[in-house]
Amino acid sequence: MKENIITDTVLMIEPMAFGFNKQTAIDNLFQKNDSVSPKIIQEHASKEFNGMVNELIKSGIEVIQIKDTHEPHTPDSIFPNNWVSFHSDGTIVLYPMYAENRRDERREDILKSIENKGFYINQIIDYTQAEKENLYLEGTGSMVLDRENKIAYASLSERTNEFLFLEFCEEMRYTPITFHALQEIGDKKFPIYHTNVMMGVCKGFCLICLETIHNEEEKRKVVNSLKSTGKEIIPISIHQMKQFLGNHLQLKSKIDGTRYLVVSQTAYQSITQEQLKKIKNYTEIIVCNIPTIEKYGGGGVRCMLAEIFLPKAIDKDCKFFA
Repeated sequence: MKENIITDTVLMIEPMAFGFNKQTAIDNLFQKNDSVSPKIIQEHASKEFNGMVNELIKSGIEVIQIKDTHEPHTPDSIFPNNWVSFHSDGTIVLYPMYAENRRDERREDILKSIENKGFYINQIIDYTQAEKENLYLEGTGSMVLDRENKIAYASLSERTNEFLFLEFCEEMRYTPITFHALQEIGDKKFPIYHTNVMMGVCKGFCLICLETIHNEEEKRKVVNSLKSTGKEIIPISIHQMKQFLGNHLQLKSKIDGTRYLVVSQTAYQSITQEQLKKIKNYTEIIVCNIPTIEKYGGGGVRCMLAEIFLPKAIDKDCKFFA
């Protein structure tokens, strides 16, 4: 079965106790912390989450919205794309997570809820046992998937293990493209924690921070791959990456098929007029205001969206989960 390129349906997890996560802040240099109370942070995050859901629904995108639980405490549950991905052949993939308190985000009841919405689950591929060996691959945070051309891009880091990435690509029949994207803090260089904060692949174009790929051979490999598949490369600066412009996702309306690029208000304000003109050649734009989530979570709109490509079930009595 040919995989869909852009989906009109997403999973979003409503936060119950969102906040700064010390365990992920070890290598997520996008996270910030201050003295604001957890209660206030959660209140603001909840308001931002609901606002984003409303913006998507207004544009004809279906949102399967599921509440987080208070226990166990999962401050990053708002970012489900790191622990699960849903594919057109009915496959669900579960991923091994770097932070121990993020592993509790994986919930079978969420998968059951999606199945109960009429989606067909054929199989579950589970890589989570790799956590016992301290090996991680955090879903479509670690990997940026060009579903149209079956190419997967991955910036290697502690959260993106090369062996697991290649195993995923072999299993799901993607061509792997690996490289090292680095972020400079002072005179030191650190791996960027997730690939999807420095690039995203859309229909016809790619927003990417090429400045973060210091190895020229790796940079050429990425550029050549994008060009060979007909993508217009729209470079973004390191400053724009820090404003979450690389953390975007293209979706489409269930009503009329209109394509939308979902970006945050922070990211949108950083776009130049030249970049905006190029983007609008391919897609409309949805802007969501999520500054609290970006600041304390270190992730943007793309991290909040788990794309659902599962086919609809014909036989509603044929269930994967008993």
